Amino acid sequence: MNLKIGVIKGDGIGPEIVTEAMKVLNQVGETYGHSFDYTQLLMGGASIDVHGVPLTDETVAAAKSCDAVLMGSIGGDAKTSPWYRLEPSKRPEAGLLRIRKELNLFANLRPAVLYDELKGACPLKEEITEGGFDMMIMRELTGGLYFGERKTVEEDGVMTAYDSLTYNEKEIRRIAKRGFDIAMKRRKKVTSVDKANVLDSSRLWRKVVEEVASEYPEVALEHMLVDNCAMQLVKDPKQFDVILTENMFGDILSDEASMVTGSIGMLASASLNETKFGLYEPSGGSAPDIAGRGIANPIATILSAAMMLRYSFDLDKEADAVEQAVLRVLSEGYRTIDIMSEGKQQIGTEKMGDLIAGYIE
Repeated sequence: MNLKIGVIKGDGIGPEIVTEAMKVLNQVGETYGHSFDYTQLLMGGASIDVHGVPLTDETVAAAKSCDAVLMGSIGGDAKTSPWYRLEPSKRPEAGLLRIRKELNLFANLRPAVLYDELKGACPLKEEITEGGFDMMIMRELTGGLYFGERKTVEEDGVMTAYDSLTYNEKEIRRIAKRGFDIAMKRRKKVTSVDKANVLDSSRLWRKVVEEVASEYPEVALEHMLVDNCAMQLVKDPKQFDVILTENMFGDILSDEASMVTGSIGMLASASLNETKFGLYEPSGGSAPDIAGRGIANPIATILSAAMMLRYSFDLDKEADAVEQAVLRVLSEGYRTIDIMSEGKQQIGTEKMGDLIAGYIE
């Protein structure tokens, strides 16, 4: 199979971790008889430096011509980077919001898995994490507060900011269907997270989710308020299978889930449209403070590449091979600094990529 992959290396540690993911993909291709044709694309701060904007029309068109896009991290230090002296619409993160909208990437999948090998890095008590856990956070990605109308105005001498949270039933229904479809392949449970005791948008969310649930009688549905869900993630993470939620809640909860697993450097991510096309990225930030030091954890990006093999290309065996290679490296005691624990062997970004690529079978 010959596959065309757009590559956005991004900012900060992005180029380092994406390079290792490409290394692993190339080994997959060699082992399984596939070829990957990479198209390098600029977005975020890297695009601002060259084009003056975080995302160009040409980059959007090039991304659309690919079978999938693999991306690193976007952005820099908000206190020191000149990118953040620009108006908000021209800052690095604006490029990320725009490409999600342009590519219609409405469904964000963020698995949060506690590997037995990393239970020492988990901040929760051992009795809570015994046996590990495996959840999938399904986040709606192109609607809600982040894409609503916004303005800042002076009213009666007082500066006032407005942000609108808007969802329609079609937006809710399509993400709910995707969430229930994923649950059918897992443990057949969906926890729909909202704030229906306060927000009209959440009340509509709950109504539509219940309508979709009626089409999936094998899947158990429960509703949970977002503040309770935030508590339950640290109290009893094993209770969750698929967490289905809107944009802002999903953004916050998925970051919380990443830290419960021990490190955001372990959390992969897939953003899908209504076809097989997807954008795959680590859930962590660009970590400019460690960029160029060769210590960043590339595993989340490598696991994101595995998700690309699985969800965009239907290459389940190849995705399994990548995930098993990651497990083997972890079981042999190799760690980057963010997941390091006593008695393990600390290695850098490049070495981690080499080892995982070397274990592809």
